[in-house]
Amino acid sequence: MSGPIRCERRGAVLEVTIDRPKANAIDAATSRIMGKVFAGFRDDDALRVAILTAAGDRFFCPGWDLKAAAAGEPPDADYGVGGFGGLQQLPGLNKPVIGAINGLAFGGGFEIALSCDLLIVAEHATFALPEINSGTVADAASIKLPRRIPFHVAMDLLLTGRRIDAQEAKQWGLINEIVPPERLMARSRELAQQLAEGPPLVFAAIKEIIRDTAHLSIEEAFDKVTRRRLPTVDRLYSSEDQKEGARAFAEKRKPVWQGR
Repeated sequence: MSGPIRCERRGAVLEVTIDRPKANAIDAATSRIMGKVFAGFRDDDALRVAILTAAGDRFFCPGWDLKAAAAGEPPDADYGVGGFGGLQQLPGLNKPVIGAINGLAFGGGFEIALSCDLLIVAEHATFALPEINSGTVADAASIKLPRRIPFHVAMDLLLTGRRIDAQEAKQWGLINEIVPPERLMARSRELAQQLAEGPPLVFAAIKEIIRDTAHLSIEEAFDKVTRRRLPTVDRLYSSEDQKEGARAFAEKRKPVWQGR
C-alpha cells in the first residue's frame, strides 16, 4: 500500500509506516485508512505481530492535523473503525503491536503510542500533550495516562503540555527500551520475530483479559477468567496449542504453535 500509510509484510509481521510529509500528522481520511489496515491485520490469521512506525527520523506523529482542523475538520470527525489512528478503539485487536517511535510523538501521536503494547524508542524521541495550546482536550490521554503513571505526573503532562524526553518517559514506565536511532527498526524487528514465534492464542487471551477486566474487582476478574467467560480464554483452554505446550515441556523441546 502506498500513500499516507505504507505497509510491508515480513513473514508473520506487518510493518505499518505513517508517511505523510512534512510531519506525519493525521487527518480523518488517514485515520480511516489506518483503521482498515489494523482491522485487516486483526483478521488475517497469517499475521501475528505488527510494528507501527513513521517515515523520516524527526517526527513519529504530532497527532491531529491542525491544518485540516483550521479548514473545518471537527475534532469529532469520523476517524474510522479504530478511532483516531486506527488503534485506540479497534474492537478485538488481540495481537501484539510494537510502536517504533522514531522522533517527536505529540498529542494524538503520543496517544497512538499509548495504544501500542510495547514501545521501542529512539534516543532523540520526545513526548508531549500540547492540546491545551490549541483549545482542545487530549481525550484518550486523559483516560489512559493516569492509569499508566503516577496521577500527579499525568496531570502535569496534561495541564502544562510540557515535553519529556525518552529518558523521562522510561523513568515513568511509559516505554520499554531506548535505542540509538540506527538500531530502532532492527531492534523492533528482533522483538517482533520473537513474538511471532510465540503462542498466539495465549497472547490473545492476555490482551482480552487486560482489556475486559480493567474496570472489574479482582474477584469479578477471576470469575470471568476461571469460568471461561472470555472468548479467547475459552478458546485457549480448549485448544491444541494448550496440549502442545504441555507436551513440549514434558518432551523438553520447543513447542510448535499452530494458533488452534
